[in-house]
Amino acid sequence: MAEIKSLNSIYDFKIKEMNGREIDFTKFKNKVILVVNTASKCGLAPQLKNLEYLYKKYHQKGLEVIGFPSNRFHQELDSKDIDEYCKIHYGVTFPMTEMIKVNGNEESPLFTYLKGLSGHGNIKWNYTKFLIGKKGNLIHRYAPVTSPLKIEPKIIDALNITD
Repeated sequence: MAEIKSLNSIYDFKIKEMNGREIDFTKFKNKVILVVNTASKCGLAPQLKNLEYLYKKYHQKGLEVIGFPSNRFHQELDSKDIDEYCKIHYGVTFPMTEMIKVNGNEESPLFTYLKGLSGHGNIKWNYTKFLIGKKGNLIHRYAPVTSPLKIEPKIIDALNITD
């Protein structure tokens, strides 16, 4: 029987982008990561504009934003349409992964890991956000209704940006 590797770090994960390219989280060492479960047709989808704003403003300083489309709450488009929709309607340039499940038996191992770290159980709605520090530590899990702009001070702290 093959030994199953224990996932003990955010850097143990790999996932595919919508375009099929692999995202290897080891490339994010010493970076701040904002993980967000997204849904194009959710009433909270306009948060994508603010996520893009943060990505553009802080990416060169070490911020990675990654959108994880999920149809858990029946508000996502067909997989083939998500990337284009997010680019056209919200200007998204940050990586968007293939469609994932955020809860249940077939949930993404990354979300199992992040939910375990946060201690807050299942994802309750789209746009739950996880802010991860430069050392791979979970800084905070944010509720879906929390505006990405309200997270900006924590991002600045995590990036160690000083004026």
